[in-house]
Amino acid sequence: MNRRDLIKKVALAGILTAVPFSEFYGAEKEKEKEVKDNFSGFQKVKMGDLTIYILSDGYLREDDIKTYAPKADAKELKNLLKANFRPADHIDMAINVPLVQTRDRLILFDSGMGIFADERTGFLQKSLSKAGFARKDITDVFISHAHIDHIGGLIDKNDALVYPNAVYHISKREFDFWMNAEESDFTSSYLINEPKKIQFLVQGAQKVLKVIESKTTFFDFSSTLYSYFSFESAQGHTPGMTMISVQVAGKKLTYIADLSHSDVLLFSHPEWGFFADTDIQMAARSRRDISGQLAENGNLALGYHLPWPGLGNVAKAEENFRWIPYPVYRPGEIEL
Repeated sequence: MNRRDLIKKVALAGILTAVPFSEFYGAEKEKEKEVKDNFSGFQKVKMGDLTIYILSDGYLREDDIKTYAPKADAKELKNLLKANFRPADHIDMAINVPLVQTRDRLILFDSGMGIFADERTGFLQKSLSKAGFARKDITDVFISHAHIDHIGGLIDKNDALVYPNAVYHISKREFDFWMNAEESDFTSSYLINEPKKIQFLVQGAQKVLKVIESKTTFFDFSSTLYSYFSFESAQGHTPGMTMISVQVAGKKLTYIADLSHSDVLLFSHPEWGFFADTDIQMAARSRRDISGQLAENGNLALGYHLPWPGLGNVAKAEENFRWIPYPVYRPGEIEL
C-alpha cells in the first residue's frame, strides 16, 4: 500500500469525523504480526564530537506516476526515471530519520509514519533499538513539518506520547497552520482537487499536535540551540517547513527534510513540484533557491526521502541541479 492509497482508503470511507482514528490503524495492527520484510536499520556517522544515527522507518511507494510531480510531462518524467535506471511504474521514497547524540542530549529529527504506517513503514522503534537506545532516552524532537509521515511516530494508538521525556520543537507558523487549517488553505496545492485527502491530513496533524502541545516549544530562527543547531525556514511544501543545520568542528550538515522527494526528478526539475506541496509554486522556489545555496556553499545535506541513507551534496547541473550521494567506501561508521 502506498501513502496515497492509505489516505484514500481511510478518507473515502468517511470515517474521519465519525469514528476514532485508533480503530482504523489496520496497518498498525498488521505490525503485531510477524512481517516478512524488516526494513529497520541505522547508519552511524561521526561528526566532530557528535554522533549522528540515521534511522530507517522503511520506505514509501508511490504508484501514481502521472501526478507525483503535477507540473511534469508524464512521458518526460518516465523517460528521466528510465535514464537513471529506475522503474517507470512507481517511485520509492526512503524514510531517513536523523538522531543526534551530544554530550547531554539525544535529539530525534521527525518520527516516521508511526500510527499511520503501512506494510513498508513503521520500523523506527526497531531501528532505534538496534542503535542502542530506548524511547525514554530521547530528550528532544525537532519537527521539520507536520505531515503524517513526519509526526505519526510521536504518539501511539492510545494517544500516549511515544517519547515521554522529550521536549517537542516546531515552527510556530507550522503549528498554527495545521491547528487552524481549512480546505481553502490548499488552493495553491494539487491537493485542492482531493478535499477528503486534505481532511485526512489536517485531522491527522491536529490529532498528534494536540497530544504534544503541552510539551511543545517553537524554533528560534535567530539563535543557535544547544550549541550545535540552527534553523532555517523552507516554506512551500508546508507553510512552516524548517531545515535544521548541525555545525561542529568547522563542518556543517543540513537536514533538508522534504525539500526534494526524489534525487533524480526534483533537483533537475524543481519546477515540477510535488503532489503534497501546500503551495506548489512557493515550494518550487524554495527548492530552487535552497538547492542553489547548497551547490554554492558545498555543505553536506541529508534528505528525509532521498535514497538511503540520504547523505549527499547538491551540485549545479546546466540550469538546475543534481544530487550526488555521499561516497561510502566501506561498511560501518562514516566519519565526516
